[in-house]
Amino acid sequence: MTEPAVPLLHTHDDAVAAAHQVAQALRPGVIDRDRAGANTVPREALAILDSSGLLGITVPVAHGGPGLGPRTLAEVTRVLASVDPAIAQIPQGHFLIVDVLTVCGGPEVRERLFAQVLSGRRIGNALAERGGRHAQDLTTRLTVDSAGALRLHGRKYYCTGTLTAAWIAVSALDDEGRLCLALVPRDADGVSVDTDWNVMGQRATTSGTTTLEAVAVDPRLVLDYASAYAVPQQLGARAQLVHAAIETGIAGGTVHDTRAYLREHARPSSEAVRTGAATVAGDPHVLHRYGRLATRVRAAEALLADAARTLERVGLLPTDARAAATGSLAVAAAKAFASEVAVEAGSELFALCGASATDERWDLHRHWRNARTHSVHDPVDWKYHHLGAYDIGDVLPPNHGQL
Repeated sequence: MTEPAVPLLHTHDDAVAAAHQVAQALRPGVIDRDRAGANTVPREALAILDSSGLLGITVPVAHGGPGLGPRTLAEVTRVLASVDPAIAQIPQGHFLIVDVLTVCGGPEVRERLFAQVLSGRRIGNALAERGGRHAQDLTTRLTVDSAGALRLHGRKYYCTGTLTAAWIAVSALDDEGRLCLALVPRDADGVSVDTDWNVMGQRATTSGTTTLEAVAVDPRLVLDYASAYAVPQQLGARAQLVHAAIETGIAGGTVHDTRAYLREHARPSSEAVRTGAATVAGDPHVLHRYGRLATRVRAAEALLADAARTLERVGLLPTDARAAATGSLAVAAAKAFASEVAVEAGSELFALCGASATDERWDLHRHWRNARTHSVHDPVDWKYHHLGAYDIGDVLPPNHGQL
């Protein structure tokens, strides 16, 4: 039995419409997936995503894709995250690797991997590690064995999407200590992926440990990853744009559920009733706080859209360091603000909806848990710091993948 063809989403509107369809399909199971965490791998939800055509939206036109840019990527991610931010986060690394292949992949690896992506094969990431001074303090090595074959040895964590991916992108240091990126099949001998992701939020990402034991690597599928960050680049900004869209989506989804609960379930407080309120709509404090929160979410959405437009202008290959800084800083502002608003929205939900909203049957605390868990991937203080340093001291931000 042949698999159904994955659609090619030619335009921005096609991609956003597909994202809405996927989001609606994901909505009925979001609470169950959150509660199950890594104990139940969300294969059905991911099959919907993988077959939607969304994985291929950024594949270049020259390689058979639609070549859609940051504006589409941000909106697709925001729409998905407004319903299930864990599923929305799973292809974050996938889109980064598509960009990396576009910038520094050779013709052969591009042709092979882009064809896979367009057929619905997702790329997982194995880029971060535990135990070192920071997540990019790598101990994973790509070495040449006695027979002259390339082998990967290492242990990765925060491997979002890898458990159910077709391919894994693994960062490692080669025998000369240079940063490289090796692409290996998920089912390759020596690859094992654990479900040891036990966290309070973003549970269904199953971002646990990947172990690599003498994994054979095709030398044609090894990229010089260091070179990507040796010149002005937007790989980091585009990766962070997806994170900003996830936070913005969480904030929007929280306001959506807050409004629904206020309209369908919440009662006015006894204090509001004493002043004549018959429903929560008659409580001036509820209206004020809800209106303020909804406005801040709209501001986050506007910053996200502005950052995406900026990246569209700068392009994947910026002309110089200042152009790259413009893109990175626009995304930094959007990510920092959205992270704060998403966490705020998850807390304000309960202040607005009252004690009954804390009932476990609603699972409304997942919004705060997801926002808080995701928001600490990259400290927002450093993003504001770089924004201030640029505006006041004309200091260019660092040229790495976290801004």
